[in-house]
Amino acid sequence: MKKIILAIAAVFVLSMTANAQNNLGVRIGGGQGYGAELSWQHGLGANRLELDLGWGSGDNHTDFTLTGIYQWTGEIGSGFGWYAGVGARLCYWSWEAGHASDSDIALGLAGQAGIEYKFDAIPIQLSLDIRPCFYLIPETEFHWGDVALGIRYCF
Repeated sequence: MKKIILAIAAVFVLSMTANAQNNLGVRIGGGQGYGAELSWQHGLGANRLELDLGWGSGDNHTDFTLTGIYQWTGEIGSGFGWYAGVGARLCYWSWEAGHASDSDIALGLAGQAGIEYKFDAIPIQLSLDIRPCFYLIPETEFHWGDVALGIRYCF
């Protein structure tokens, strides 16, 4: 049974990476503006999927996020492109106020829009975007999001 599961996982990983543009790097400014995210983009024809695992902190809080965004992409010209997409965000928050501390899990709908530049001579992509989020759980709350700089290796 273990061999079957490993074989299925191997086929899945190979199918996700074969003949598709993948970008792996960081997105700095994630986590409500004070953090960073490990960022992976996987090409899906003309569009792509972006998955980010992030950490952020502020005055008296820390958060860990997992965000998945389906992005529509387009070319502007001379290496520049645009993207916009929608997806979901799962967030674990912990905060302290005085002698009290608390934590919570949040789930929300996320959007993302930005511009990017892909170098011709080296396999590097730079991006600048904003990612607003409308949290649904544990309560409804809107965050305009964070502006972030992405630096990714293209393979």
